Amino acid sequence: MGDAGASADAVARVHELLDRYLAHLATERRLARLSVQAYATDLRRLLDLAGDAPLGSLVAQDIRRFAGQAHAAGLDGRSIARMLAAWRGFFRWQCREGLIAANSAAGIRAPRSARRLPRLLSPDEAAQLLDAQPETPIARRDHAILELIYSSGLRRGEVVGLDLGDVRPDEALVRVTGKGSKVREVPVGARALAALAAWLEVRPAIAGPAERALFVGARGARIGARAVGNCAESWARRQGLAQHRHQRVGDLTGRDPQDEAGQDHPIHAAHTAGVGPDHPDHGALAAPGHPKLDIPQLREQVAA
Repeated sequence: MGDAGASADAVARVHELLDRYLAHLATERRLARLSVQAYATDLRRLLDLAGDAPLGSLVAQDIRRFAGQAHAAGLDGRSIARMLAAWRGFFRWQCREGLIAANSAAGIRAPRSARRLPRLLSPDEAAQLLDAQPETPIARRDHAILELIYSSGLRRGEVVGLDLGDVRPDEALVRVTGKGSKVREVPVGARALAALAAWLEVRPAIAGPAERALFVGARGARIGARAVGNCAESWARRQGLAQHRHQRVGDLTGRDPQDEAGQDHPIHAAHTAGVGPDHPDHGALAAPGHPKLDIPQLREQVAA
């Protein structure tokens, strides 16, 4: 009975210690209620794993073993990393309070999480996403962004960095500044050129008078990378498709965007047929399936 009573007292003291630490997080560190609850969940897992062992007696090998047990129980690497962070904070606080001599969770790393492959849109879903008709100026912008990304395989950061002068509709090319400030020219498909033409018709009503960015927001300034991701998600929601977070629309489809550009891109067709940019038929090759696309008009809009 004596041993049982002593054990019960030890458990009560540990839980009292945990309550003190959680109060410290809530009042002194002013963490949100849900954050405190997450700490509590992770720390109670520590107490369960430690069992009757006093916290001050735990060493790094014990913490490593506990993390391994949590992983074997189905916790992924990110969850274990968060759990270890909570344990380190708890031990660090106890060290400051003079309750233990060392932080036994310091330096313990979680196992790596398996990298999850994204769910890809099917070709039919991709067509549904890109075939929608925009009804507002901002929707025209979003449609042009998605068509350009899909056609040319651009990253979000590359899209937002485009200026009006970077688009060369007469050659169906766009000049892109990528990572490391490296500049390259990439082909643009006819569908993307048509979407750009539709956006450029309404852009002057939105963009600031001195703004040179190709894509601008409602306030008339250059959009950020987050806006590109948001437009893809909102466009997918409007079409009843699942939300995705990717840097390239091509990643959603499992299809190389360069293949899309290659199917209708005039430069590729010209090389195959022996038709160069100065050939009289070059302009006709630039817009198959889009009879309303006026290449000279688009060129004037970009140059404006």
